[in-house]
Amino acid sequence: MSLARAAVLVSPRTYEVREFPIPTPASGCLLVKNLLSGICGTDKHTFEGYTTQYSGTSNPSSTPFPIIQGHENVGEIVEIGSDVVDFEGVALKVGDRVVVGPNVTCGRCYACTQGLPYTLCSNIRDYGNTISAKEAPHLFGGWAEYMYVLPHSYIFRVPDELPSEIAVLAELFAVTIGLDRAQSLGSFPSGGFRFGNSVLVYGAGPLGLCHIAKARMLGADKIIAIDLSPTRLAFASRMGADFTLKAQNFSGSELVAQVRELTNGLGADVVVECVGRPEVIPAAIDMLRVGGTFIEVGNFSDLGEVSIHPNRHLCSKGITLLGIPGQEPGGYAPGLRAMLRYRKQMPFDEFVSDRYGLGSAEEAVLRSINPESLKVVIDPWL
Repeated sequence: MSLARAAVLVSPRTYEVREFPIPTPASGCLLVKNLLSGICGTDKHTFEGYTTQYSGTSNPSSTPFPIIQGHENVGEIVEIGSDVVDFEGVALKVGDRVVVGPNVTCGRCYACTQGLPYTLCSNIRDYGNTISAKEAPHLFGGWAEYMYVLPHSYIFRVPDELPSEIAVLAELFAVTIGLDRAQSLGSFPSGGFRFGNSVLVYGAGPLGLCHIAKARMLGADKIIAIDLSPTRLAFASRMGADFTLKAQNFSGSELVAQVRELTNGLGADVVVECVGRPEVIPAAIDMLRVGGTFIEVGNFSDLGEVSIHPNRHLCSKGITLLGIPGQEPGGYAPGLRAMLRYRKQMPFDEFVSDRYGLGSAEEAVLRSINPESLKVVIDPWL
């Protein structure tokens, strides 16, 4: 029997390389050879022991150890259980490179039937997060040589001209859906995101960098990036940021003053919080202009609570608040095509800064936590 190796997170901060039988896909399923899998902020949080996700929904979850992490995946189809099409209805075939969306939905609950973001499904299952490696056929994450793709998964074909090193960013890029949603609010006198608006991205890690790129593509005028890392801020400038602020050089109130100075004393039209730490949220809202739009995308895992002043931060300021629970299927294919189109204008080819094999999963996660890294990936065949 052929076996596949996988990096298994058996408990917080503990990985083991294990072997599992390579399954034959059932009807409607795929077997994918994983090529690259990005390390997401959620993967880091799970590694650190923050194991609660979907808090506040009808289906909060706690990580069902052991798991095979990895939901930012690009791979090659090696076997198809029956005819399977991608998200745009195109038939898939053996040899196609694909990105597999991280979530599998039920199609029956309130969120599914009412067209809410698919991450709000009451019975959602997540590759790399909420499907245990105890469950046969076990290979439900990207940090393995092969991955088993369940029926009703969201599958996106990678353009032939797009390298896997860029395609692995597809899930991150799809999370920038908050900027698209904000554009739909732009017809209102206050709130929304309109062509020529200023955008502040607080946190220039991989997710923040994708928001910077997306804001530039959508016509933002002035883009400001805040981060602790000179490396990430330098890359943010290359991705489209006009101004960068080193967070450690200023107190919280000084950072607010700096942002106001760069925005004619008003504050940014749109603020996107990508730090992934709840304690930055009050100051980030203070950096927003009156009637502006605040996009919260950084705190998917439950990292605790933070106090805000409902009058000063919400009502009196008249802000629009968008909570983004994750990516949406409709963002993948356009995102892949956009990265291909803007490849010459933005350094997507240099986004992956580090590669690690399955036996170095812990080292890879620690490297991804290091602010001098960009996108760290697992290469199962390294």
